[in-house]
Order: sequence, then structure tokens, then C-alpha cells
Amino acid sequence: METDPLLVSPQENTSPCRGLDTSSCSNPDSGYYGGTLRSRRFSRTATESAACNMIQQDDGDLYMQQATVFIEDAVQYRSINHRVDSKSLRLYRWYYSKICQWGLGATIFVILAVAFIEKPSSLTVTSDVRYRMAPWEPPCGLTESIEIVCFLIFVADVAVKSYLIGWEEFRKNKWLIAYIFVIAFSMLDWMVSLGLHCEEALRVRRLLRPFFLLQNSSLMKKTLKCIKRSLPEIISVMLLLAVHLCLFTMFGMLLFARGKDSNGNAEWQAYFRNLPDSLTSLLVLLTTANNPDVMIPAYSKNRFYCIFFILFCGFGTYFLMNLLTAIIYNQFRGYLLISIQTSLLRRRLGIRAAFEVMCCQGQSMAGINEHVETVNTEMVLKILQGVHIKPFYKEAIIQKTQQCTDGSISANQFQKLFDELDKDTIKQYPPKPDYQHVFLQKLQFIFSHHYFSLAGNVVALANMVCICTALVIDADKAVSERYDYFLGAINCFFIVYYLLEMILKIFAFGFKGYVSHRSNIFDGFVTVVLLCLQITIFATYSFPHPRWDPDVKALMSLWEMVRLVNMLIVFRFLRIIPNIKLMALVASTLLDLVKNLRAFAGILVVVYYVFAVLGIMLFEGVITAPGNMSAVVNSSAPNTTVNYTATCGTYEQLEYWPNNFDDFAATLVLLYNIMVVNNWQAFMDAFARYSTPWSKLYFVAWWLTSSVMWVNLFVALILENFIHKWDRIHHSSISDEDQAECQMTVQSMFREFLKEPTEEELLSKLEQHPHLNIKR
Repeated sequence: METDPLLVSPQENTSPCRGLDTSSCSNPDSGYYGGTLRSRRFSRTATESAACNMIQQDDGDLYMQQATVFIEDAVQYRSINHRVDSKSLRLYRWYYSKICQWGLGATIFVILAVAFIEKPSSLTVTSDVRYRMAPWEPPCGLTESIEIVCFLIFVADVAVKSYLIGWEEFRKNKWLIAYIFVIAFSMLDWMVSLGLHCEEALRVRRLLRPFFLLQNSSLMKKTLKCIKRSLPEIISVMLLLAVHLCLFTMFGMLLFARGKDSNGNAEWQAYFRNLPDSLTSLLVLLTTANNPDVMIPAYSKNRFYCIFFILFCGFGTYFLMNLLTAIIYNQFRGYLLISIQTSLLRRRLGIRAAFEVMCCQGQSMAGINEHVETVNTEMVLKILQGVHIKPFYKEAIIQKTQQCTDGSISANQFQKLFDELDKDTIKQYPPKPDYQHVFLQKLQFIFSHHYFSLAGNVVALANMVCICTALVIDADKAVSERYDYFLGAINCFFIVYYLLEMILKIFAFGFKGYVSHRSNIFDGFVTVVLLCLQITIFATYSFPHPRWDPDVKALMSLWEMVRLVNMLIVFRFLRIIPNIKLMALVASTLLDLVKNLRAFAGILVVVYYVFAVLGIMLFEGVITAPGNMSAVVNSSAPNTTVNYTATCGTYEQLEYWPNNFDDFAATLVLLYNIMVVNNWQAFMDAFARYSTPWSKLYFVAWWLTSSVMWVNLFVALILENFIHKWDRIHHSSISDEDQAECQMTVQSMFREFLKEPTEEELLSKLEQHPHLNIKR
């Protein structure tokens, strides 16, 4: 544990920079947070004053290093409660460098991906139990070697983290303590595997692997904490759902009880034979997966029986389930807002800590006894040059710093410099080429105009119409009967136009200006690929002509190559998205979700991984192919006739054989199919018959976790993202094109609802820093 405070001279621990008295302030103006800044002064002795005058150049370098790291912490919303001596700061910056963090991320990816190759291996062409060949199994020690390398990297990771934050912070950090226990248990389980020559029945460490992903993301931890805090309200609605389900189950069993007339017992026989079947039938009906099948036997007997099922779905599916979505949205949004508020506090605290460091450096350089309340502009510019942040943010902050004409910056002004981090980022495009000839200038104006792009979209639409027409005409024709001259000639014309359009845009905007637009990069890349494919067709099958009917001369037939060209043309048609305002808004919202809501997707990966491993442990190998199927049947004979009968709508009759828990990849697909909830009752029924009726608990737990909780949560976040972006577009002066280029973070979604921390709160937090010694 480090004992030296942040603002201490290495030569003298009694430096006046050690004892900051923040009880008063010399600036009477209103502060950044709406409060009044109070003047601060140092209480010092003559010895302390002499010590401050003896601070060497090394001290100034350390102060600059500390300020740089604190600013980087603020930008990344990281905690500043870490060691701040020179050696530790170098290690800290190295640890959070891109190469180190990418390496740690790659290690986490590898440890998670091991599940695809370890026993049971997913390395087969198909997961269908009828056709699947014996998979390749890695030799004992191969995956174990990969695991031990990953474990050693995690040991180094936790060691560096623990050292950097110090013992006091380590004791408070539950995630780091859990990190150590997970690594220790995983390595113990790994040694058991080697001791049993990789023949152990259970690998518990597989369940613990997702923890490595969770602990490496601060936003993922916050999201998980928010979900945990939202659980009481979610569980209350789920209990209401359970009461609703139980009541209607009892009504159903009484209403559709077995009667004397065997012909009128169809509903009882199929869905209400006993309590488990009745609960399962209505639970599936709650998801509408078996509607209207579940009510058809009773409805066929008496039309008034439909009232029971309509009331059940009307109250349960359309009222309680939507109420659950509203509660999840409201509660989770509130807790997420609290979490983002904490992130804002971290940013403001990091910026204020950097300011205090620079104040102390300015005092030591000036050789004065009283604490300075401002920092030199040149010092700030010098420190900003060494900060690792995105270039456009750095440039904006530096420009704002240079606008301080008085040569000094107060704490209030210093905080305002970093407001640039919260502003919309509008991409700056390179200037157009400067042509001297008047004719070239007119051409540049024409080909850089928005209408030229619209004309290109019209041509792309015409190309799509031609492809659709050809597909309709040739829909019922065999490949040998198709006349490819028309489509080949049309494709040649359009590809030449696309190439010409790309060249003209490069002429108008310049190459740098052309590639500065993401839509142009997409358009140009697809055009170049289309051109290469068309040249390949020409080289292989010559130019199209009226009697053009070439034989197969390459690995791909002419029809296959033309199909590939057509698919790329259809894909290129996505270029119209930026030109349709509402479509561009939806597309940019999806991009923002992919970029900035990775934490939510990460937790979904964790949930999928844990349930997949549990599913393999519980149900591996329980699904077997029908006994009278030939053992030599394989995927090369898909039309093989199978001589067995199965009840309509069951797992066997629907041929769901590829959906099983026999390997990790097949398990993930099965869990996805259940999350979609279409026909998920077929899976429950099959595994209940092949294993145990208690297996239904696993499927119900997965449905509640994925389809009820996570899908509703994701819908709520999509709504929040879309509404925020919609409001921003309609209340902003930024153009539609620039709006598409702007990136939105989770923090910006809630920015207007956040409360700025007060001056007293920041100073109080700085005093509680484990490696600072600030006196008020």
C-alpha cells in the first residue's frame, strides 16, 4: 500500500502541497456547479516554506504526469482512487493502453471460445442427431493448455489491478476479491481435469468463465447492479402472473374435467389431463405459441369455451406482460440513471483532481507560500498534448483553452473546458479540390450536388426492378433453360454506371473527401467488388451476346456468378438509407445500440453461456435418433424416407432433431429458438419425455430470463435511444446528414436528467482519496 499522498514532494513529506485547507476560497464568483467557491489557504511553517522552494524539476514532471492520468480517468469515467507515484502511474497508463486492453479482451474471447472445441466438440457440419458424424475431439491437454495460459494472464491482471488501487481499496472491491476466488477455483478444477486425464464428468469452471467478461467492463457491472435492484419490482409482477396462471389452471381443470362421454374429452386428453400439463398448456398460451391449437378441441365442442381462453390471454398476455415491460422500463431506467450519475461524478472528480495537481505545481514553480487558485494556460496546453483521448475532442478542448486570453484558468473554467466531451461530434470533411478552369468548376458543382446522389439512387432502384423482373420470369425455369443474356447485359450497363458515378464523385470531392463519408466507403467498396466479379465473368465466359450460352468453365457456373453479382447489387441498394430521414434515424439508432450498448449485449452473452453450459450438463445425449433409422443415413441423402410415426406438432414430427444439447453451438441455437418462443412447447415436451418432467423448469427459467426480462429490457432501451435521438433531431440545428454521423453514448441519453456535483462534494471526495492527504 502506498503511503505518500498525491501532492507531496518526493524530497520532503512536509511540503506545503500536502496540507490543503479547502475551507475557504478567494474567488467570490459563482462556481461551475451553482455554488459559491470559497477561498483556500495553506497553514505552513517556515520549514515547510523552505521545503516547497526546494522542489526539483522531477516534482514538476510528476505533477504533470498525475494531472495527465487524472484527465484520462475523467474522460473514461474511471475511478481516481489509485496509486499516484511515478512508477505506478507509468504502470497504470500501460495497463489501460489500447494494446494491453485489447490483449485482455482477446484472452477473455479465447477462454469463452474454448467451449466450441472442447468436449463435446461443435466441429461437425450438422447438429442433426440423424446425420451427424462423430466429431473431432481435442486430445487431452490441448484445451487445458489454452486455459492455463488464459488463467496466468488473469492472475497477472488481478495482480496489477490490486497493486494499483492499494490494499485499502482492494478490501472494498468485491469484484476483485471474487475475481481471485474464481481464478483459484478454476485452476483447482483444471488440476482435477488433468488428474483424471480429461475424463471428468463435470467441469464446473465452464460455468465460471463468463465472470471474466463481466468483471472487465465497468458499464456491464453497473448494468448488472441495476438489474439486481430492479428485481423486486419485476418479481412482484411475476408473482401476479403466477397467481393469474394458477387461478386459470384451476378453472381450466374444473371446466375441462374428464366426462363420461369419451368423445367429449379431447380438451382434457390433450391439454388438461393433470396439473403439470394444465400449467404447461396455459403457460405456453401466455406466450401465444400454441394459440389457437390449445382451444380448438373445446371450441369445436362449444363456441362459448373460447371465452375462457380469450379472458386468459387478454388479461395475462396483453395486460400483465405489457405492464411488466413498463415496470422494467421505468425501474431499470431509474437505476441506470443513478449509475450514470456516478459516472458523471467520476468525471468531475478526475478533472478537479487534475486542477488541484496543477495548482500545486504552479505554486512550487512560483515559489510562493499562498495557494494559487488558477493554473497557467500554457501548463494546461502542455498537459493536454500528452492526454490520450480522441483527436477531435483534444482539438476542441485545446481550442477552447487557447481562447482564455488572460493567461490563467480557474477551477470553474477548467471544468467547463471538458464540456466539449458531452457535445455532439460533427465530422469535419476535407475541402473540395480547387479547380482553376471554369468548366471543371461547373462539373464539380454538378457531381457534388445532392441531386446527383439522388439520381444514383434512382438508377439503383431501376437495377433492383430489373433483377426482380428477371427473377419472376425465371422463377419456374430450370437453370439450363434460363436465358442469361438479358440479365448479363443489364448488369454490365449498371456496373459501368456505378463505376462512373464513383469516379465522378472522387473528381468532385477529392479522394480524401470521398472516403470521409461512410456511405461513400460502403458504396465504393461494393462497386469495386462488383467490377472485379464482372471482369472475372468476362474473362471466363466472354462478353454477353444474343447467342450467349456458355458451358461451365470454372468452379462457379455462370448462373452462380450472376447470382452473386445480383446479391451484391441488392446489398448496394442500402445506400438509399442516409437519404431517407426516418430510415436514417432508425439505422443510426441501431448503430448507436451496437456501439454504445455493448454492456447489455455482454450480459446477454453471459446468460446464454451459463444456460448453455447448464443445458449440456443436464441434457447432453438425451435426444437419440429413431431406432429404426438406418445407421448409414447421412446428409447426402436428405430425402430418405423414415418409417416411423409421430404425433402431429411434436419434436419428432416437426423434425427438430438439430435442436439439442449435444454440443455448445447447437445449444446456443436451441436457446435462441426458445427465446423466440415459437413452438417452444415442442422442446419442453420432448425433453420431458426423453429425460425427466422436471426438465420443464430449465426451459421456463430460460424463457423468463431471456424472453421476459431481457427482451423487455432491450425494447425499453431501444425506445429510450430512439426517443432521445428523435427529440434531438427535431430540436437541434445540426443537419440531417451530420446527425447520421453523430455518435451517441449511454451517458448522453440521460445527460439532461443528471445533476452536477457540488463543490463541497468534490472536495469531500478528494479528501477521502486513499492516496491523497488533503486537509480542509
